[in-house]
Parts: sequence; structure tokens; C-alpha cells
Amino acid sequence: MLIAHLSDPHLPTGPLAAAPATALHRAFARLLALEPRPACVVITGDLVEHGTPDEYALLLDILGLCPIPVHLAPGNHDGPRFTTELGGSRYLAGGSSSSYAVEYPSATVIVADSVIHGRAEGRLGDTQLAWIDETLGVRPDVPAFIAMHHPPVAVGIPFLDGMGLLDGPELGEIVARRGNVARVLAGHVHRTIAVPWAGTLASVAPATYRQTALRLHDAQPPGYLIEPATFLLHAPAGDGWATHSVAVSGAGAVLAY
Repeated sequence: MLIAHLSDPHLPTGPLAAAPATALHRAFARLLALEPRPACVVITGDLVEHGTPDEYALLLDILGLCPIPVHLAPGNHDGPRFTTELGGSRYLAGGSSSSYAVEYPSATVIVADSVIHGRAEGRLGDTQLAWIDETLGVRPDVPAFIAMHHPPVAVGIPFLDGMGLLDGPELGEIVARRGNVARVLAGHVHRTIAVPWAGTLASVAPATYRQTALRLHDAQPPGYLIEPATFLLHAPAGDGWATHSVAVSGAGAVLAY
């Protein structure tokens, strides 16, 4: 089972919409050309820029080109219309909740909502932490992927570490105790980052459009730059999982359309 992991398209509307929309479109064209194709796609939040109906309409137009399952997590930019615009669709596993789980034969995908509306940092909360714990226990021998917007651990960029997951330690206790979490998937940082954590790997996907500058020396806003775009591909390897970085732009990659 291959799991494609994208993040942070930040789709706007208006005159500046073309570049972010094209970047997400090209990422899907690249992942659909992989052989074999991924079993599913997970996008870890900040799908749109301002949370407006027009932005969600653009998102749905692009997602409609993808014939394989897509699982969406909300980000702090997605706003309260996330479930209004996406509820009942295949992108929330047919339900109306921003937290849900999908069982595949060889993996469980758990999507969590880490958004605190109106704030950049995130929190899961006691109820959702208990649900994650319970869901991990349903199939204890099957690898699980927990997907959310905010990384549960510091990544070394001070500005962004100040807006991470506030109850990351509490989640870490659950992950370490259960022992069947193959990856914790996150976004928010706009960079490819991997951090060993709680007996697993926290895997942060880059943005499909602009990346955060690598500002490690102080807590000032790092700014953004147009680096070659990639996404992550999580693949079984031996007794575990390998995570590959797949080039989208700046490379002679095969595209499906």
C-alpha cells in the first residue's frame, strides 16, 4: 500500500489563484503517474487560503480529477466552512466530521482536527485524544497513520515551533503506548521534515506551492520562497515503512495528464 502525502495548497481565488492551483494540479498529475498508483492521498490541511465557498469550489474542481481516494484534514486557514463545504463527500470518508478513520486492509488512516479557530497553533483536546487512542486499539496489529495539520513535535524553526500542536506530549503518550503508529503525518511548516518521536516518525510534508525559508537562528518570520515542489510517498519496506520525496517541478517527471 502506497500513501501519497501532500500539504498546504493554500488555494485562493482571484488574480493570484493560478499559481497555487496549477501547483496542486501538477502534484496530482505526478502522483497519478506513479506505478503502482498510491492507494490513497492524504492532504494535511490549509487546503484553501481564506475559507471561502469560491476557494472550496476551486479545490473540489481539482480534486475531482483524482480517481483514487483522497482524505483531507483541516488547517488553520481552512476556516469553519471546512465541514460545510466538504461534509458528506468522499474527501471526509462520506461523513460530516473533520475527524474520521478509514480502514484499508494493510493500514488504518486516522484523520484528526488540530485547528483552534482564529489561532495559528493547534490542539486536539481530550475528547479527540481519547478517540485516537480507541481507534488505534481497534486493529492493534495493523499499521496506523495519524494525519493532522500541526506537527506534534518541534522541528527546529523557532517561529513555527511557536505555533505547533499544544497537546503534542499527550498524543505522544498514546502513540508510544499503542506502538502501531507507522507515521504521524503533518503539514503547516511548508518544508519536508522528519523527526523521530514517540517510537515512530513525525513526517511533515512540504507545501504544494511555496516553501518556508530555513530560518533556524531566531524566532523571526522566515518568509517564503519558490523551491522545487515535492510531495511525500509512504511505502512498505521490509518490516516497516519508507518515506520517499517525489519531485513534481524542476524535474523531468512523468505526468498522468
